[in-house]
Parts: sequence; structure tokens; C-alpha cells
Amino acid sequence: MSQALLGFFAPWAIYAAVLALHLTLPARRIAGYATDEETGEKLNYRINGTLVAAVSVGLWIAAGYGGLMPWDWLWTVRWPSAAGALTLGFVMSAAAVLPVASRGGSPLAEFYLGRLANPQLFGGRVDAKMFLYLAGAVLLQLHLLAFAAHHFLAFPDNPSPGVVLHVALFTWFVWDYLIFEHVHLYTYDLFAERLGFKLVWGCLSWYPYFYVVGLWSVADLPNPEAPAWLAVLAALLFFAGWSLARGANMQKYVFKQDPEHVFLGRIAPKVFSDGERRLLYSGFWGVSRHVNYLGEILMATGLALSLGWPLLLGPWLYPLYYAALLLPRERDDDRRCARKYGALWEQYRATVPWRIVPHIY
Repeated sequence: MSQALLGFFAPWAIYAAVLALHLTLPARRIAGYATDEETGEKLNYRINGTLVAAVSVGLWIAAGYGGLMPWDWLWTVRWPSAAGALTLGFVMSAAAVLPVASRGGSPLAEFYLGRLANPQLFGGRVDAKMFLYLAGAVLLQLHLLAFAAHHFLAFPDNPSPGVVLHVALFTWFVWDYLIFEHVHLYTYDLFAERLGFKLVWGCLSWYPYFYVVGLWSVADLPNPEAPAWLAVLAALLFFAGWSLARGANMQKYVFKQDPEHVFLGRIAPKVFSDGERRLLYSGFWGVSRHVNYLGEILMATGLALSLGWPLLLGPWLYPLYYAALLLPRERDDDRRCARKYGALWEQYRATVPWRIVPHIY
């Protein structure tokens, strides 16, 4: 079988292996925030992403040490592999949408946005959305390792410290998600979006392939000899963004679990309430209405700078994508919250006027 054909089916095989590991490895059972549309009850999830990813990376390392594949094989077959992932993403999107009865919207819009809210498979052992994010995260981590390996093989005498920093920061990003996988159950994607092309193709194709666009751009380039201050700036921006994104998401998660909890022992919850519903406006959620989005954009900016090629377009495609994704998402979420909370949301808007960036936007 040719390398191109093997590469085409590589993501199919990796995703199948991740599914098998997710089904068979031990998992925690956690109640989420999203509800079953028929019963109104909280959905229950099996969470074992950290273990699945650890075993996956361990198998990849074992295959490299055992000579079963070159360390940079996923780099070598990156183009046919991307084609295979794009194809699989489209096929699985069709499988997720077309058999389900229309909700009354246009066929194109429903194919893109989805019809089912939170499908769970294998008798509830696999939540479709959570599996998609897990599968994409695992392949993203494998790409980071393989693309970095290619750079070290290409430039063994003088590899770029920026590649090392980029992979280290991005690995933090991936494992931060996996370790706090349960917190993701309370995010917009899980309770507000449906399972369509946007989410299925996004997780299987866009997430693990486009997110490495920086390494895709520079792995074949020599050490740029970037100044040390650029690496420091990149790391500072990344961790400033991580603090905002993780802090905001954790504060909201803790508040949903216990509305009286003082977050980090310092941030007392302040809320607008009508007796039934509550809106948190203290701490991170008093800085801007989506300060977590600011954190995501700052992290992406730090990752772009970390590679040491600040004037190269490729690495900047990643933070530009985040801006293009999150700016309209904030508008959509603002409309959804206005419908859901009514006068409470107007109070929140008046108290916290900034959408994402304090005093700017």
C-alpha cells in the first residue's frame, strides 16, 4: 500500500483507536450542564480524556522507538492525511445530520449547524460531542510531536528553540483541556450548539490540522535566531491568556456547582437574580462579558510569536482564526442570553459594558 493511501486513512485509524480506548479504559461518570431535550434531565458523561490521550501518546512513542514508523511520519503524510480527515469529517457530518428529521430550517443551514443537540451513543457510553473534542485533541498532540520531530531531524545541529517553546505551550493547551475536560461540559459548545458540519468537521479536520498551521509553516525552516525577549513575550502572552480563559471557565463552573462558593478563596460571587435565575458578575465575569474569549485570543497570539518568525504569515493564521470565530460567537451568545435572561441580561450589560476587551470592545 502506498504511503499516500496509508496517510489518507491514518486519521480514520487513529480516531477508531481513540474510540476503542475511550470505550474500554476506566472513566468517571459526571453529570453535565446540558439537558436531554425530551426528558429535561441533566446529561451524564463518561470522562477519561486524560487517560486516553496518555495511552495514545505512549503507543505513538513506542511505535517510534520500536521502528514501526519514522518519528516524523505524520509530517511526511500530512497532505494525504489532511485529505483523509477532510473526507471523514464530511462523511461523519452527513451521518450525523441527514438521517435526522428536519427542524424546519433550510437544509444547508441545518447541515452546517446540525439537528441533534447532544447525541449519546453505545448505550450512553460515548457522548458524540465530547468524543469529537477528545479525538481532535489526541491527533493534534500527535501532530505537534511529529512535526517537531521533523524539524529536529531536518536541523539536528541547530534546531529552533521556538519550535520547542511552541510545542511546549501547545502541549500545555491540549493537556489543560484534557485535565479539565469536565469543565468543558459547561461551555457554549456543549449546551448551545448542535451536532452538524461545523462541529463534526471542525473537530475531525480543522482542529487537529489547522491548529498546527504554525509548525506546518516553519518545521522546514532553519533556526531564525530570534531574540530571547520574543520568546519571553510569547510565553507571557500565552499564560496571561490562559489565566483569563481557565480562570473564567473555572469560576463559572464552580458557581454552577455551588453559587455561594468564594472562588480561589478571594472572589465572592455577586449575582443579578430574579428569584429563579442568576447571573454572575464578579471576578472574571466582571471584567468583560466574555473575558474567556480574550484569553483564547491572547494564547493564540503567544503561540504565533513563540515560533520566532513574527513577520511570517502562516503562524498568524491561528490567532486570526480565533478572532474570526469568537467575535461572531460573542454576538450570537449575547442574543441568546438576552432571550433567556431578559431584564437580568440588561442589568449585566449595564454593569459590564465590555463584550470581550475591557475599555476597548
